[in-house]
Amino acid sequence: MIYRIEKDENIELAAQLIISGNIIIYSTDTLYGFGVDATNSEAIQKLNKIKGRSQAYSIIVSSFNMLKKYANIDDFTEIELKKIFPGPFTAILKKIDNNLSTLVTNNLSTVGIRIPNFNPILKVVQKINKPIITTSVNYHMEGSINKLSLIENQFSDINVFTDYKEKKSIGSTIIDFSNRPFKILRQGDGVY
Repeated sequence: MIYRIEKDENIELAAQLIISGNIIIYSTDTLYGFGVDATNSEAIQKLNKIKGRSQAYSIIVSSFNMLKKYANIDDFTEIELKKIFPGPFTAILKKIDNNLSTLVTNNLSTVGIRIPNFNPILKVVQKINKPIITTSVNYHMEGSINKLSLIENQFSDINVFTDYKEKKSIGSTIIDFSNRPFKILRQGDGVY
């Protein structure tokens, strides 16, 4: 099914599906993303099966308060993060002990975190009060799928929450903030 993500009842539905261990597809400020509860290993295993791979994932948090539950940041790093969030960026940060599934970081000492500039998905994350996985809609080693008709065709059994806007994105800009100097790992939509 396809739902308009901006509607309150659909934000509620997306939250309920995630809490129940389901995968959703959702719009962001960059690409469409697969989302599951980042604390639910079973749900992440289902996602790994769909993607055809097992590797570290980034998460979406709804605020700096939530971010600080998952990453260790000093004052200088926080100032830099406030320049890019919310926005089309993924920050690689030193992780701290938390309730994330071990499948999220895949034994890395860092975690990728996004606060997208897209309120509906931030509202979903606020509602469940946990981060969700964010990863592009595609199969391993294939390009991101951004056309709604193709998503519907290839992933017809997954509920899609969309703003119906065409995604002309190359993805988020990934910046490693875990060491100094900070380093751009992938140039995407965001300019740092």
